[in-house]
Amino acid sequence: MLLGCIGDDFTGSSDLANTLAKGGMNTVQYTGVPDEPAGSDVQAGVVALKSRSIEPHLAVEQSLEALNWLKSQGCEQFFFKYCSTFDSTPQGNIGPVIDALSDALDTEIVVVCPAFPGTGRSLYQGHLFVNDVLLNASGMENHPLTPMTDPDIRRWLSLQSRYRVGHVPAEQVFSGNLQIRQELLAQHEKGNRHIVVDAIRNEDLFEIGTAAKNLTLITGGSGVALGLPKNFGCLNQHTPWIGQKGKAVALSGSCSTATRTQVAKHKTSNPAFEIDAAAVLRGSLSPTDVSDWLLNNEGLPLAYSSADPEVVKKVQSEFGQETSSKALEDFFAQIAQLITKAGVARIITAGGETSGAVVEGLSLKKMEIGPEIDPGVPALRAGRDLVVALKSGNFGDVDFFEKADRVLAGTQ
Repeated sequence: MLLGCIGDDFTGSSDLANTLAKGGMNTVQYTGVPDEPAGSDVQAGVVALKSRSIEPHLAVEQSLEALNWLKSQGCEQFFFKYCSTFDSTPQGNIGPVIDALSDALDTEIVVVCPAFPGTGRSLYQGHLFVNDVLLNASGMENHPLTPMTDPDIRRWLSLQSRYRVGHVPAEQVFSGNLQIRQELLAQHEKGNRHIVVDAIRNEDLFEIGTAAKNLTLITGGSGVALGLPKNFGCLNQHTPWIGQKGKAVALSGSCSTATRTQVAKHKTSNPAFEIDAAAVLRGSLSPTDVSDWLLNNEGLPLAYSSADPEVVKKVQSEFGQETSSKALEDFFAQIAQLITKAGVARIITAGGETSGAVVEGLSLKKMEIGPEIDPGVPALRAGRDLVVALKSGNFGDVDFFEKADRVLAGTQ
């Protein structure tokens, strides 16, 4: 294995695996730390954790366990993948995990770049934008678990890390990889270990990737991985894919603006069941109720709990944030178990926590990377008779659910 990757959630990990596979690397995504060696043909391994919203010390512990396994596979370089909207809080996990990984690898220059222009995330003057608005005005300020209230990634990371945070501004990035490399060294000489690097175009990400060729640890969204396969002599390739016939189902727990728009669009021409979070928590709605409904409806039925942020806050206020989140994750996991037992062959999920719940509920340990559905979202083969798509909340076109099903089925 050449490149060892650690993702802090399942949708983000499949996003990264998709980027590396498109770049020509033979990539495999693992759920949790494997208990056996990788195949000899695997060039990039992505260990998907569910560590984004847990206590920082637990996130560090899990990430170091993943790192140790990747090191044992002979990796030459390591990548820590977090969301392109830097999902965390001032007490969040990104800084502590980067600190721990850089300490374990004994490296003092770490690239920090959550930019992903293909999905509208750009980093300019250290500030993260979602399309044409700053992060804290993009809807992410309403995230139920990791509300982002400050777009300055330098400032946000400084609240979380024990190390000084530097910056490579856009004007240096535009000058190309040699200038980026020189500025990274200059930032290091100033005593900065974690270095936020601006990027507003894919060309910037490729240059950053080239500049990072000899760095031990790179961190960011999947975008900054665009240039890494070429460093290992890999070239872009088409991913072969055999579609999966059978019944399809969509599950959505994301409350992002993009997902709520996708849900609204899907409902205009497909059956949809709204999961009332309060009913779940009171026990008046069961996973069997929802799974039976999904199995008895034709087309691409959708079960969703994607609600307006104010509705989410009301439920959390009544039942508690942690209790509410866990109850819904367990609910989706049980639905996934019931529908796959009944023969569902294609599952499309929206939302990091929902996707994680489904993956863990079905004990999907290893997934093969298929073609890209939308930027950052690949088709995944999870078993002989099961394919899935795991979508981060803010990703995908308005018709994502139907498009994903066509790709999974091999009809597009």
